[in-house]
Amino acid sequence: MIQQIVSHTPVYVWALLAFLIYRGWLASQDRETSLRKVALIPLVMVGLSVTSINGHGPLGDGVWALWALGAVASAAAIWQLSPREIVVNRAAGTIVQRGSWMPLVLMIAIFATKYAVAVMSAMHPELPHSVPFAASVALLYGVFNGLFLGRLARYAAAWQRQPVAVAAL
Repeated sequence: MIQQIVSHTPVYVWALLAFLIYRGWLASQDRETSLRKVALIPLVMVGLSVTSINGHGPLGDGVWALWALGAVASAAAIWQLSPREIVVNRAAGTIVQRGSWMPLVLMIAIFATKYAVAVMSAMHPELPHSVPFAASVALLYGVFNGLFLGRLARYAAAWQRQPVAVAAL
């Protein structure tokens, strides 16, 4: 059965997985980058998740409230639990992004969730119409996205905290 599932997966899905692993590996290393580049992966991951949420399913628009609940809760948690100081150089337009394996884990978790939902939905077409299934998927995507967005918010706040006068030096 696993062989059937894997063999029927389009090639672009494996290319996306390879790209996510590569980006996750890059994120594991300290590097100097722009705020725009820091925002890229969180926004792509939010896009991947949001396209997987069905607002026409059994929860209707309530699915977005569950997604938002998960996102706000995990963003607040990452904001509170991240002790690292963020180094910003506005004059150079860069942020020192400390290496972390968390982005790789989150990207793989979102990919695996999206893949598993697609496989389970194909095998059991009634499943997407189940309230517990729809609620758990929306909440899970919200939690994953909140972790990314909370981390991005910390970088953006550090960027904004640095006085412009310091950036001009």
